[in-house]
Amino acid sequence: MMGVSSFQAASSPKPSTSLSSTIICGNLKLNFLPFSSPKAFSSGVRVHRPLRIRAIDAAQPFDYESRVAQQFHDAQRLKIAIVGFGNYGQFLAQTLVRQGHTVLAHSRSDYTDAARKLGVTFFHNPHDLCEEHPEVILLCSSIISTQRVLLTLPLQSLKRSTLFVDVLSVKEFPKNLLLHALPSDFDILCTHPMFGPQSAPRAWAGLPFVFEKVRIGDDERRIERCDKFLNIFAREGCRMVEMCCADHDMFAAGSQFITHTVGRVLEMLMLESTPINTKGYESLFNLVENTAGDSFDLYYGLFMFNKNSLEMLERLDFAFEDLRKQLMGRLHGVVREQLFDNAGIGKGQSLPDDYVYKLLKKAQNGSAPVLSLPSKEHRSDDVAKLDKYNTNDSAQSADNSKLMNALNGFAPVLSRVSKELRFIDVTELNKYKPNISSQSEDSSKLKIAIIGFGNFGQFLAKTIVRHGHQVLAYSRSDYSRVAEEMGASYFNNVDDLFEQHPEVILLCTSILSTEKVLKSLPVQRLKRSTLFVDVLSVKEFPRNLFLQHLSRDFDILCTHPMFGPESGKNGWNGLAFVYDKVRIGTDESRTSRCDRFLDIFSREGCRMVEMSCAEHDWHAAGSQFITHTTGRFLEKLKLEATPIDTKGYETLLSLVENTAGDSFDLYYGLFLYNANAMEQLERFDLAFESLKKRLFDRMHGFYRQQVFKHEEKLQNLPERRMLPKGSEEK
Repeated sequence: MMGVSSFQAASSPKPSTSLSSTIICGNLKLNFLPFSSPKAFSSGVRVHRPLRIRAIDAAQPFDYESRVAQQFHDAQRLKIAIVGFGNYGQFLAQTLVRQGHTVLAHSRSDYTDAARKLGVTFFHNPHDLCEEHPEVILLCSSIISTQRVLLTLPLQSLKRSTLFVDVLSVKEFPKNLLLHALPSDFDILCTHPMFGPQSAPRAWAGLPFVFEKVRIGDDERRIERCDKFLNIFAREGCRMVEMCCADHDMFAAGSQFITHTVGRVLEMLMLESTPINTKGYESLFNLVENTAGDSFDLYYGLFMFNKNSLEMLERLDFAFEDLRKQLMGRLHGVVREQLFDNAGIGKGQSLPDDYVYKLLKKAQNGSAPVLSLPSKEHRSDDVAKLDKYNTNDSAQSADNSKLMNALNGFAPVLSRVSKELRFIDVTELNKYKPNISSQSEDSSKLKIAIIGFGNFGQFLAKTIVRHGHQVLAYSRSDYSRVAEEMGASYFNNVDDLFEQHPEVILLCTSILSTEKVLKSLPVQRLKRSTLFVDVLSVKEFPRNLFLQHLSRDFDILCTHPMFGPESGKNGWNGLAFVYDKVRIGTDESRTSRCDRFLDIFSREGCRMVEMSCAEHDWHAAGSQFITHTTGRFLEKLKLEATPIDTKGYETLLSLVENTAGDSFDLYYGLFLYNANAMEQLERFDLAFESLKKRLFDRMHGFYRQQVFKHEEKLQNLPERRMLPKGSEEK
């Protein structure tokens, strides 16, 4: 407040009998009384008059609204004790402190420094912590140790109305444990934040937070306390899902446990990034990264303390075995068609899957299998007996010799298909640059014939037409209307198409039908310098096929767009396009034609990767085949979205969607025509078996510990004699 003691009036030539003055100084309004006598004013005598303050507009000494807001904020704060201050406890503590709550912590290990940095008070002794009377006990221990931790807490030191909260990944187990171990005075809230330090390092917006108010007192203060705790996660943007613990575990077994199982199997494969990663393969990398950060104790807890997990593990096992049998059964059919029919053997017989598998393994190891069959009179439809065939049986009939010769004649084919591949060329990334030519725009356009105008052929044709190239198409089915809509010319007769002399023949057939289609083409009607291009997912197979069946006059370019209608529906920018110039003539017009074809993909923003076919197949077996295998056996589980999907589970659903759109022929072709695929399938199988063994070994040890609690005491007892002493002397 401003204070004024006196005011001295200035002289004026024209005094007034009723003089008054007003001065406004900021928010201070000062009114001055008139002088009592004009003479006194004119005589120059100093007259002092007190000033009277008429109004004050200055701010009050405190802001009432701010005080009320602060009181409300203080009322919303909780005193929360985190028991188990490891990785996840610290993860939650950061947000609790940021929102202004008082956080206490206790753990077996010393996290004093970490707590101090977060603004948390750490207690080494649980008695000291409980004597602080926290309003909420937040259990952040592992699933395995929760029961032991809970039983060691000095509950008598707490207020009887304390709220207990757990954040475990299973819910029925802690619910029953808390109901059994805590007196009825304590409140119980079972929660599951379905995220962690790996999946949500910066924000929780949109992520599910599942909770069940198991036991909350009727008192208004206890209800408000529970709501205040839940509001911590609601304020962060979590998707709040109220769900009973039984429903949670049912959904979690189908989502969280499967996600962690697949992530751990893939982690054991030690997947590595390749120069030709697909979107699906990169999603597997993200899955491994999210699950690898969690301890095996967490995964074991998901298995051990969720009664639905064993069923899901069995379903995973059956799904993978069914997929393996489907592959081997398909392969068995190919072997029969190639071998048995040529050998004149009846179709009533069949080889077991294991037999075909061993045959391929021998070929893969570089040895041509020499096979023999038992005599005709000992043959049986029982496939178990077929597995006992050996190479030392000397008694063989003429039919058996015929079959054996056919098998041995086919062995080099298997060996060639399944042999180990070595790197041939060093990968050259981003080496290709768009063709810059002085030719006119029209002369740079190509006449491209697409053989196989199905889903993928149409997918490529749309972009090729958009670039101004002339597209001709042929397929076994009639796609004339589809071709007309996109501006392509469709031919029902391949001879008519080839008489148009296309510059490029683009094979978009399936892997299994490529050889048959290539042999049926009237190549004699083409110009001798025509460029043949394939887009198959394997590369050594079409490369050898082209070199074997096409005359040396034809150019050969093997390519693999590492995307399709699903993964490339929003554009091709940044997606890998692998190519190998197998045989391109030295003539400038032929090299220019090849470059113009590659320009189509380069101008779309593809990541151009020049790589030998052998190296492509080596990388693809470790990325593309594993991706499709994972998607295929998960598809057999018929997974569905749940109200509590995690990011990892959403990744699996997306993977299934991407791979399910491809035919089984494509997947089978990836297996049959890539020499490295058999090894990858075997590694996947071994990794899954190893994970199951580790789970069951851990469960066996836990069971023994529960059953044989006094085992050590029994071992210390004197050895029990098997026979009476007298009997031993006799």
